[in-house]
Amino acid sequence: MARMTMIEAVRSAMDVSMERDDDVVVFGEDVGYFGGVFRCTQGLQAKYGKTRCFDTPINESGIVGAAIGMAAYGLKPCVEIQFADYMYPAYDQLTQEAARIRYRSNGDFTCPIVVRMPTGGGIFGGQTHSQSPEALFTHVCGLKVVVPSNPYDAKGLLTAAIADPDPVIFLEPKRLYNGPFDGHHDRPVTPWSRHELGEVPEGYYTIPIGKADIRREGSAVTVITYGTMVHVALAAAEDTGVDAEVIDLRSLMPLDLDTIVKSVAKTGRCVVVHEATLTSGFGGEIAALVQEHCFYHLEAPVMRVAGWDTPYPHAQEWDYFPGPTRVGRALIDVMEA
Repeated sequence: MARMTMIEAVRSAMDVSMERDDDVVVFGEDVGYFGGVFRCTQGLQAKYGKTRCFDTPINESGIVGAAIGMAAYGLKPCVEIQFADYMYPAYDQLTQEAARIRYRSNGDFTCPIVVRMPTGGGIFGGQTHSQSPEALFTHVCGLKVVVPSNPYDAKGLLTAAIADPDPVIFLEPKRLYNGPFDGHHDRPVTPWSRHELGEVPEGYYTIPIGKADIRREGSAVTVITYGTMVHVALAAAEDTGVDAEVIDLRSLMPLDLDTIVKSVAKTGRCVVVHEATLTSGFGGEIAALVQEHCFYHLEAPVMRVAGWDTPYPHAQEWDYFPGPTRVGRALIDVMEA
């Protein structure tokens, strides 16, 4: 089986989807000849031509608006917003148009678009290249929201997203593009070429959107997380010795509530971890659901570990970033509660 970075896996997903379906088109800023700022689309224009993989002006609203029109016409656009931080000009198109087309047309029209966005920090990108805006999308009825944590999932989830008849926000944790970063910023990162989840089939396959994966089985506490924080949570469990069960949500909307409830009912304790700011973060929704569905199983309050309620700081990146020390402290606190 091939070994791929997440960049290569994302590219492979678009490649096999374009090969399989002539209606799939890829466009965005610098995605054509240049191959994208992270090289996720490298070689696609040369292979499929300038009508199926092409560059756009620096206009996020125009990129998404054009994709919505093309989807209504019958195409399947997979567009790139260069950084998730740049999506705000397109937010109106996503929330008022793409998310509502099926509903407002009584099912006569759908909007099969995928909007790819590199998300999160850990690369010293500062406040305009490090944001995690997933909660802004999970709040909107009609959008699906996916966050992979490894190359195998990235390809399978992206092929599923491209084939989906409804709009999918596909958030790619950029700190994971080249390796499973676990928050230990002072240590070398193991490349995906030496990680089991770097093994990716070269052909077409899908992973169901809305199905979580248990990355580590345990009996003492459930850690619910996604994206880069999956690897941080695994490192925290290893560092502290706490027998934590780590759930990788993979899909935030739809959410695999069954897997969450089953795990928390078993462990009786829960820690929710995400990189985005704490207040109104998606962790609040998860904590509320756990309390609602698992109240009589809980042995301690649900705890959250997240980014601080500040703009993402360039100079204090590792103080802001929820690393294994902070997650480990939460695991110990919830065990002692």
